[in-house]
Amino acid sequence: MAVERFAGGDELPEGCIANALSLTSPKDACRLSLVASTFRSAAESDVVWERFLPPDYYDIISRSIGGPGLLPVGSKKELYLHLCDYPILIDGGTKSFSLEKWSGKKCYMLAARSLQIVWVDTPRHWRWISLPESRFSEVAELLDVCWFDISGKINTNMLSPDTRYGAYLVFTTKFRTYGFENQPAESSVGIAGHERETQPVHLDPQGGHRRYRYQVVPRRLGIFTHHMAHILRQEVEDTPKGHYPKQRSDGWTEIELGEFFVKKGQEAEIEMSLKEVKGGDRKCGLIVEGIDIRPKE
Repeated sequence: MAVERFAGGDELPEGCIANALSLTSPKDACRLSLVASTFRSAAESDVVWERFLPPDYYDIISRSIGGPGLLPVGSKKELYLHLCDYPILIDGGTKSFSLEKWSGKKCYMLAARSLQIVWVDTPRHWRWISLPESRFSEVAELLDVCWFDISGKINTNMLSPDTRYGAYLVFTTKFRTYGFENQPAESSVGIAGHERETQPVHLDPQGGHRRYRYQVVPRRLGIFTHHMAHILRQEVEDTPKGHYPKQRSDGWTEIELGEFFVKKGQEAEIEMSLKEVKGGDRKCGLIVEGIDIRPKE
């Protein structure tokens, strides 16, 4: 078969092309739809996009608020793109579910209500508020704590296999915030119940960049040399290791807590945590929407 004849799609029936496209990826299917009209028609078929949806997509949608009937979609491609652009709330609004557009892999956000937050039920430390820009009905506002401790869990059987995921705390600091500038928090991600490595997380992007260093300078006096402890306080620009906040396209801010790999057939509970319990500074003003769990590039 000549290559040019195959590229034109004239030698293959549409059903065969659709089956071949379903074995690629959403990104490749969109690219191949430009090859010829037959490819374009095949790339729109439910056979292709049913394959790109997760095997348990209907079960997930059935757990959404309002159920499958409220999704304004017709074809499987429309459903796929809707789940990419508009996360749906599931499990009573304690989680949101969406798809990563170019791969079809699963993405979840755990709402603040589904996280374990130390002192969250004590009104003088935290309070629950509603924000119109949040996908969830409530978010947690930090009022006053010294002991900052947030964690969440997700089972790997909810996620896409053979995929590296990142976990991100999603928050905003639109009101007065203090207490995070002097001491970095510590994050960890890994299998619950197992020892996990921690890494520094700078919730205040400016506070982590400045620190004071002290230097001992020798001085010569007369014919004698004395090593006198003259301490010079020098303010220097520094960039400590760790993660820093980044602005999201939805207007919120996120900071990476860590990453993990989901093996095919693996079933384990992944725990993600963020703590600052050493500094002793009183902390205020952070508004937590949840923890976002999505594939890493």
